[in-house]
Amino acid sequence: MTTHHESLNSGFVSLVGAGPGDPDLLTVKGLKAIQAAQVVVYDRLVSKEILALADSSAEMIYVGKRLDFHCVPQDQINQILVQKAQEGKRVVRLKGGDSFIFGRGGEELEELAQFGIKFDVVPGITAAAGATAYAGIPLTHRDHAQSVQFITGHVQKDGREIEWHSLAQSNNTLVFYMGLKQSGYITQKLLETGLDATISCAIIENGTRPEQRVFTGLLKDLPTMAEQAVSPALIVVGNVTTLHDKLKWFQPPNSDS
Repeated sequence: MTTHHESLNSGFVSLVGAGPGDPDLLTVKGLKAIQAAQVVVYDRLVSKEILALADSSAEMIYVGKRLDFHCVPQDQINQILVQKAQEGKRVVRLKGGDSFIFGRGGEELEELAQFGIKFDVVPGITAAAGATAYAGIPLTHRDHAQSVQFITGHVQKDGREIEWHSLAQSNNTLVFYMGLKQSGYITQKLLETGLDATISCAIIENGTRPEQRVFTGLLKDLPTMAEQAVSPALIVVGNVTTLHDKLKWFQPPNSDS
């Protein structure tokens, strides 16, 4: 049996991306990490089916955030991870999508590194890849888009402003995370920097989940489209969104179509 002193530094944290919503999109490596975890620290967008994969003896700690309501401040989340690892526990930090794409995973690992705690990273399918795949919208396509950009729609009060001029290219796909509330501002900025008002766009609500809904229209109508959608939703701007009608394959059980 290990003494407390020996186990002090044997804790380990796996930063696991749970994928965009459909529990079957979790990676095999992510599944193994969750099953082996003694502590699971999880966010709001992790589906209950994925949480159910944890061992029944695992300690489950919810640290989810809601828009305009932070359940647990980030520094406290960092503290929980450090504390549990220092107790010698196998910890899984579970986030929706991919932890390194607008998931603040890098910030949490910096904290662990500072305390000399060992960790690994299990990538997840990010919402931009998962939701668009389930909406039949290819992120790149030889006829439509030679590049793709992922942008945070949360315009941070203390963060740098998005470099809007770099986004206004016709052969580019833009994917805005968490941009629903900011859709009016996003539209205004894209039009100001010269993007065509009639370029096609889409909003994918609850991507990859049974409740998935897809709205398509023109850039100038994006704010109106956003009024019909609820969070979590992804905004996609670019000609690839015109392929949705032809390539949509996912028929959610709750849909009328």
